[in-house]
Formats: sequence, C-alpha cells, structure tokens
Amino acid sequence: MKLFDVYPRFKVTLEKAYGVYLWDDQHRQYLDFYGGHGVISIGHSHPGYIKRVNQQLDKLVFYSNSIYLPIQDELAQKLSEASGYHDYQLFLCNSGAEANENALKLASFYTGKRKVIAFKGSFHGRTAAALNVTDNLKLSAPLNFNNFPVKYLELNKEKPLKDALRSDDVCAIIVEGIQGVGGLDAPSVAFLKFLSQQSKQHGIILILDEIQSGYGRSGKFFAHQYADIKPDIITIAKGMGNGFPIGGVLISPEIKAEYGLLGTTFGGNPLACAAGIAVLDVMKKESVVTNVNEVGGYLKEELQQLPKVKQIKGKGLMLGVEFDFPVKDIREKLVYDYHIFTGSSANPNLLRILPPLIITRENADTFVKALTGVLS
Repeated sequence: MKLFDVYPRFKVTLEKAYGVYLWDDQHRQYLDFYGGHGVISIGHSHPGYIKRVNQQLDKLVFYSNSIYLPIQDELAQKLSEASGYHDYQLFLCNSGAEANENALKLASFYTGKRKVIAFKGSFHGRTAAALNVTDNLKLSAPLNFNNFPVKYLELNKEKPLKDALRSDDVCAIIVEGIQGVGGLDAPSVAFLKFLSQQSKQHGIILILDEIQSGYGRSGKFFAHQYADIKPDIITIAKGMGNGFPIGGVLISPEIKAEYGLLGTTFGGNPLACAAGIAVLDVMKKESVVTNVNEVGGYLKEELQQLPKVKQIKGKGLMLGVEFDFPVKDIREKLVYDYHIFTGSSANPNLLRILPPLIITRENADTFVKALTGVLS
C-alpha cells in the first residue's frame, strides 16, 4: 500500500529531534525555524515532557468521557492559571479544526442563528464547518459548499462589519489572533476592541481562533490579549500538546453546558492531557513567554535590517518575512544549503517563521546569517 500523496515534501528524511534541532537519516543536523506548522512550543523531546507522557503511558492511556478522568481537571486548572481565563469552561478535542467546528456549533446553539462573519485570508481548518469559514475555495469539495451562510470581510475595516450586522441572522464572528496560512496579517488592537463591542451589542458570539497564535507564540498567552478583550469562545491546539494531538475550546460562563451538546471519542484522553500539562508546566518553570518576547523582538530587529526585505509581519515568534518576489527558492536553499526549516503561506512572497518558543539569540543569529547568505 502507498501513502495517499497529497503533501509536497522536501527531500529530507527525519529520524530524531531534540530541542530546536532535528537530524535526518544521513545524520545531518537541521535548525527548526518552523516547528512543524508552529506545533513545537517547548522544544522537541523536552525531558519534562517525555517524563510526564511516559508516566501516564504506564498508568492509563485511554478511556472514554463516560468515566471521570481527574487529569482533565488538572489540565483545565493549569490552563486557567496560564491564560487568565479563570471562569471559562474547557471542552477538550483532538485538533484545531475540531475545536473550530465545535466553537461554531456552540455559537449556533446559543443564538439559534446560522450566519457567520469571517475574514478574507482566513484559515480555520479542513473539516466541514471550518472549511466554510476558510477563505480558500480550492480546499472545499462540492459537498462543503453552502453548509451555512458566511460573509467574508476585510480585516480592520469597521464600516463593512457594521453594514453586515444590520441583518439579525448572524450567530458568530470568527477571527484569528494572527492569520497563519493567510500570511501573518492580524486584527489591530482597535479592531479587536470594535469586534468585541459590536458582538456584545448585537448578541453575537465572538470566536477567537488562537490555534496557531496562542500558547505564548505572540508574546502573550493569547494574541488577542494585546487588546485587553475577552471573547466568548477561544479555540486552541498546535502548541498545546507540543506534537501530541490535542485541541480545546475555552467557553464563556454565559454559555451553559448540556449533556450531549458536544462530544468526542478521543478528545481529553489521559495521554493527551499529560502532554498538555507538561507543556504548561515547562512554560511556567522556564519562563517561555518571556523568552518569546526577548528573542522574538531581537530576531525581528535583525531581520528588518536585511536587504530586499519588504516588511516583517507578526508578533513574538510568529513572524513573516515579506519580499517583492516568491520565497520558494529561499526556502529550498535554507533547507538544502543551510539545513534550516522555514514555512510558507498563501502569500507566495512571505517566509513564515514559527520556531520552538525556546530558541536563543544564538539560534536567531544563525538563521539571520543563513538568510543573509541566501539573499546575497
């Protein structure tokens, strides 16, 4: 049997990883400046992470949510402390797409309405409802079209949003803290405040997709916290498990739970919760968010000085280096000549940078030196 070939891949075969480095089957070392789509938060194979997951592996790997699993409460409590969302509720699932799927469903349940406002350049996942609010028709099969009405608006434009809210059929507004696949555009602080005010005024659920921009990547636990707002629902995944599949939905106390309202087979399994707890423990013990601000700020300053760089987008260690030409050749040279992984986006001229949140200034210097070499 062959794999279903849907991924364009670099000609690199990985065998192991540790910290910010990976090694291939030829024993070549690579610097990870992409973190597997921003998933690696505390570094590959962190000792504390490995220990906690192995301990859980020896005790209990899985049982269904029909039985009380105390480790879920432990994860919820530590997430509450880290994020500041003490009075919110947590629904655990397996991925970012599943988190957004459940967030949209909750918004519709709560309001009794169907229409959703999303934004141009958005990416919210590849399942049915998530695809319907993702601004890329190429990803949708015919059966995905017209699942429910969606209005796509320009980010940071207030008038189109006001116009869209004149009708009373909107159940939710969904927006990324920082757009990932779309190319590192982000809602401004003023626009996030405007979204919060308008959603409250019109009785609409505001969903913040922090799947890639959350868990400290922006320099705050959630990117929307720069605007000092509290959305009704927040979706999380990627850095939450440091590579172990896990996702979650943070839900306002205004939205009441009922038996059967949401459900999942594997979501919240003990092994996933152990991975999630290990990530939060390491983030706290090693002051990971502080490192994101210090190294991210330094890296951004260094990148802005490079020739041919048009602009630097993003915050913290979620950065995009934009040029006036496609970055495909740059990415290939970085991989094959300098052994550094980076990412792409829907913007062909943007190099996406999502390293583990534990990188050092020395790692940043290595990357900047390599990029300088490629551009010279």
